[in-house]
Amino acid sequence: MVQGILAKKIGMTQVFDDNGDLVPVTVVQAGPCVVVLRRTAENDGHEAVQLGLVAGKPPRRVSKPLKGTFAKAGVPPARFLGEVPVSADSTVKAGDTVLCDIFAAGEEVRVVGTSKGKGFQGAVKRHHFRGGAASHGSMFHRAPGGIGPSAYPSRVFPGTRMAGRMGGDRNTLKRVKVVKVDLERNLVFLKGAVPGGRNALVRLVKG
Repeated sequence: MVQGILAKKIGMTQVFDDNGDLVPVTVVQAGPCVVVLRRTAENDGHEAVQLGLVAGKPPRRVSKPLKGTFAKAGVPPARFLGEVPVSADSTVKAGDTVLCDIFAAGEEVRVVGTSKGKGFQGAVKRHHFRGGAASHGSMFHRAPGGIGPSAYPSRVFPGTRMAGRMGGDRNTLKRVKVVKVDLERNLVFLKGAVPGGRNALVRLVKG
């Protein structure tokens, strides 16, 4: 059985659970996906499938190696590709379709996505520094402080927290609860927020 699927983030909303409590959820369009490539332990060292998300416009340009892969699988070119694990006894093969019916309400999944990019930010926003006094004459408001004293160590250590690019990182959320599954519209409702903005690509994996 395929253990995951590719999805596109639609946005956030609220739903009522069985107890009547209001739950914030993120709605993702999970699939439909097609199996582009089947990887086995004998040939590749692990059991997995490469999925292509069937959503939106097809890619304008496809490299020759990918053209051959899509042609061999008998599927049209997909814009988004991703790999998810699969059980060793699964009979899934290239060309099969994977839908969101592999998930059920109440189970927990791992969500892998890319966080929103914030651009170049200062140390206070990027690393949540407290900052200095805000009073008049302070002259130390949002500065990072000393980064390398002159006597010792007389240099700046690699990895010192300073200003720089913020966001745009790959994040994994574990044990995200599936609140609801809409099979007709290929929608999965996940409890809470997930990385990325609208139309961002995310990957849902069981366990």
